[in-house]
Amino acid sequence: MDYSFIIRKATLEDAQAIQTITQEAFKKYKEDTGLKESMEALEETLDDIRYDIENKEVFVAFIDNIPVGSIRVQMLPDNSAYISRFGVRLAYHNIGIGKALMNLVDKLLMSKGVKKVSLHTAAKYKDLIRFYYGRGFYIDSTTKDRGYIRALLVKEYI
Repeated sequence: MDYSFIIRKATLEDAQAIQTITQEAFKKYKEDTGLKESMEALEETLDDIRYDIENKEVFVAFIDNIPVGSIRVQMLPDNSAYISRFGVRLAYHNIGIGKALMNLVDKLLMSKGVKKVSLHTAAKYKDLIRFYYGRGFYIDSTTKDRGYIRALLVKEYI
C-alpha cells in the first residue's frame, strides 16, 4: 500500500483542520500534565487560527490527504522566533510527523537567518521534554505563572 506524506504552508481553508489537531493534542497535554486550569490552546476560535495563518508561519502535515499535525512559528523583531500550538493527532504519534514538522521549521528559520527559537512546555512532561532535547532544545528557565511548572525551551542556530 502506498502512503503520501506532505507538509505545506497552511491556508485559511485549513483553519478547521488545525483546530481539530490542536484540540486533540492539547486535551492530551492537559490530561497528561494534570492541568486543572483552562488553556488558551483549547479556547481559541477559528478566527484566532485564521489570524495566525495570516500573520505567522503555519504549517500542516498530511498523510493521505488527512491533516495530522500542525505547527505555528512567529518571527520576532530581534531575529528570533517562537513556536506555538505544535501538535500531532494521537493516532499518528511516534511515526515521525513531529520530527518532520520541526525539521521543516529548522530549515525555514536557518534560511531566514534566525539565531534562536523558543517555545514553552510543561517541565514535568517527560515525553515532550525528551522530544525537544532530541531536537537540540535546552531548558532556559521555568515559571509557575500559569499554575504549573512551565519551561522555556530554547534552540540556538550557529
